[in-house]
Amino acid sequence: MVDISASVGDDFVERLGLVKGTRKVVNHEESWKVLRDIDGRDYKVSAGGSLSNTLVALARLGMASSKNSAQNVAMTGSVGSDHLGDFYRTKLLRANVHFLSQPVVEGTTGTVIVLTTPDAQRTMLSYQGMSSIVNFDTVLASAIAKSRVLVVEGYLWEISQTIDAIAQACEAACQQGVLVALTASDVSCVTRHRQQFLDVMCKSTDILFANADEARALCGFGENSTPEQAAKHLNQFCPLVSVTDGARGSYIGLRGELVFIPPAPCVPVDTCGAGDAYAAGVLYGLLRGIPDVKGMGDLAARVAAIVVGQQGTRLKEEAAVELAESVNSLSDLLDTRLMELMGMKDQVQPKKISSV
Repeated sequence: MVDISASVGDDFVERLGLVKGTRKVVNHEESWKVLRDIDGRDYKVSAGGSLSNTLVALARLGMASSKNSAQNVAMTGSVGSDHLGDFYRTKLLRANVHFLSQPVVEGTTGTVIVLTTPDAQRTMLSYQGMSSIVNFDTVLASAIAKSRVLVVEGYLWEISQTIDAIAQACEAACQQGVLVALTASDVSCVTRHRQQFLDVMCKSTDILFANADEARALCGFGENSTPEQAAKHLNQFCPLVSVTDGARGSYIGLRGELVFIPPAPCVPVDTCGAGDAYAAGVLYGLLRGIPDVKGMGDLAARVAAIVVGQQGTRLKEEAAVELAESVNSLSDLLDTRLMELMGMKDQVQPKKISSV
């Protein structure tokens, strides 16, 4: 979906009858009405989405490493054959993320209008457009067969038409020995579709990404429970679990052992996209062979801190170079549990983990 971001006053949000700081699903006509209202203001257009933020960071880290071959990163999803769809595909390709899906003929591309008020609260209006059409086709099946990791975005559970495609993709990945990573995406989404999340997590998922609130919701825990407790609980059902807790750090659980990851220092500018960047750091560390969970988590925290300390949700290329080179200096000896997770114990050397 294409993000259209504008700074507005509280009166603008009130005039539209919106609750500040919330996300509302709108139809095409409602979306265009708001776009007409912000015409003439300063606004920014970008190829949005939590998953695309993660994949762009992963691709840039992969391209930046001088020691290893570039990683191949691809995304599937639906855009229309309109100008916004062309814009989205072009932006991802420039970031070295291949877009597998063909545009839907005469379809309209989904948009998220982000209205930011002076108190930094973001009110979002989401028009799904063609993003509600995700099919498990031969192109996706072929891409999964060539991959090391399949990442599934939790927001897809909000779209009933995609649930069968998710199940088929996860099943194909498991049959091919491909790791399945699941992002919780949003606490309200987890709350509404908790049982479906749990089913996929227990049956198919090797890696889970969640923030503290999402992890509590998945566990069915109350607000008084800690991220550490939630991470320990979820790690009983998923081999590798990552639970972030903002400026308080994060936890990574690997087959029952939990490691606390302190936050990397930064001066916060915008926290949007921090979790997406953290996930990219974990995936990059896993695929490039960082030797232990602590090192992988520290890298992920550094990637997140860089994104938090800038405007915009995407890891910039120059920052990716420094981060990728820091990975090259680490030992080549992997934790045996990480080797087992990657399905490569006694058969694949860490230096050969070079593609996604």
